[in-house]
Amino acid sequence: MTAFDLTGKTVWVTGAGKGLGRAIAVALASAGATVAVTSRTRGDLESLADELGAGTVVLPGSVSDAGFAESAVERLGRLDVLVNCAGISPVFKRSERVTDEEWREVLRVNLDGTWYCARAAGRRMLQQGGGSIINVSSVHATTGFERIAPYAASKGAVEALTRVLAVEWADRGVRVNTLAPGYFGTDLAGPLMNSRWGDTIRASVPLGRTGEPSELGGAAVFLAGDASSYVTGTTLYIDGGWTAH
Repeated sequence: MTAFDLTGKTVWVTGAGKGLGRAIAVALASAGATVAVTSRTRGDLESLADELGAGTVVLPGSVSDAGFAESAVERLGRLDVLVNCAGISPVFKRSERVTDEEWREVLRVNLDGTWYCARAAGRRMLQQGGGSIINVSSVHATTGFERIAPYAASKGAVEALTRVLAVEWADRGVRVNTLAPGYFGTDLAGPLMNSRWGDTIRASVPLGRTGEPSELGGAAVFLAGDASSYVTGTTLYIDGGWTAH
């Protein structure tokens, strides 16, 4: 058994139906974990469960529902790792044109959902005496970009929440970290990358390309297991060098 072996660990991945969440679930399962997956679309989850094999737990629902988060943790029993990957794309508008409902909807999923799941999982992990929570943020938590005010605000808040939870729970064995992806080849980023902004974004990445979803999986495995046993309260950027500018 190595520090990157997750055999015997139960992992819950939200936003697992597509894109980065799906890739993370695949990586964690490949490292030996028993994986529970959440999305609002049951069909996507059942397809993923077929890929991951027996033992995969399908938990369809919305992370913006606090009751769902509590019931999911209750159903799982033991929980060793939570990956908070559920999120919705930016409202791509100039800030003065963003409506109150558009603002609230992005924060409801990206921030409230992260909080509900982290709180529910954290309570269980504190009872168990340990665990790892991985919140998924974005390079735009710390770097400015046009027309994404609600999204950037939600991801900045996720990173602040991560730091607070890490400090509060460290002495009871629960580690909390953030993965901050740059631009990846997913359905979420596709429309923006295919617009006139695509060339601007690619020019800002020193590696000169978007990432492949599978390239995020190794970082999730690292933060989930014993390889990162002395890592908490930090943000790990997987961005092709975007934030190095």
